[in-house]
Amino acid sequence: MLSPRTIWGKVVLYLKNNHQVALHVACGDITDVAIENGKFVVNVLDGMLVNLLVEGKREIERALSWQGLDFELVINCKKVELSTSEHDLKRLREVFGDVKITRTKLVW
Repeated sequence: MLSPRTIWGKVVLYLKNNHQVALHVACGDITDVAIENGKFVVNVLDGMLVNLLVEGKREIERALSWQGLDFELVINCKKVELSTSEHDLKRLREVFGDVKITRTKLVW
C-alpha cells in the first residue's frame, strides 16, 4: 500500500500538470496527510487554506481517482494552540488595544 505522503505528492503533481496553479501551490506546502477508515485526510492549520481546498475538492478527488484510488476526501482544519507568550500578548491586546512589542538584545 502506498504511503499517504506518496499519494499526496502525486496529487500535487497532478494539479501542476493540469494547470491548477493556486491549488498546486497551496497543496505543495501540506505535509500532514493520513489515511483513516478508508478516507484520505488532509490536515491544515490555516483557515484561508481550508477554503481554497474546499473549493478545489473536486480537482483533488480527480487527482486521487487518477491514481486509481477511491478515497473519500476529508479536509480537516486543526486548531492552533497558542503558546504562553502568544496567549499573554493576546490578553494584553484585549486590555490595552494594539500593543507594539520590541525585542532588546541583552549584552553582558
